Amino acid sequence: MVSVEQFSELVRAARSCRRYVEADPMPPALVRRLVDIARLVPSGGNQQPLRYRIVTDATERGRVFPYLRWAAALKDWAGPAEGERPTAYIVILSPADKPSHTDVGIAAQTIQLAATAMGYAACMVGSIDRPAVRHELRLPDDLEIQLIVALGRPGEKIVLEELARGGDVSYWRTPDGVHHVPKRRLEDVLIK
Repeated sequence: MVSVEQFSELVRAARSCRRYVEADPMPPALVRRLVDIARLVPSGGNQQPLRYRIVTDATERGRVFPYLRWAAALKDWAGPAEGERPTAYIVILSPADKPSHTDVGIAAQTIQLAATAMGYAACMVGSIDRPAVRHELRLPDDLEIQLIVALGRPGEKIVLEELARGGDVSYWRTPDGVHHVPKRRLEDVLIK
């Protein structure tokens, strides 16, 4: 088991990374390992409704990338440039007639934490052109895309900032490319 201090550091390190080292791809076996870990998480009623589609092939990645939207708060940034793009994706799906947002969140966070523990980074992408990705990956009609987790070797520095009470939660980048993420203080999220 890990200590609570080690776990806290893992959570602090597991940021939404949007720039990767494309020249250092994540091995497909490690991506498969992430799904193997995610399949073990708790599930509502133990229904285990989630299905996963791994995308590691460069051609397939190239077909998925145009249909993802990155970092809405960074208005002047179109997303990762060539050389900075994810080297793997995990598409998380659930039955079309039974979406399970709680299970999706649990699985996605587990994937992100495990990727970080392996020395990789992740970004949970919810802004997706779902019909286009479904078409490109030939996904079954009875499953709905819930989320895509982008993965790769981190290619950016991300710093957490303590947010002043009433401050702006929008993240930003400095001219040197450091990504700053404001986080509310504990006192501001606890309700008495």
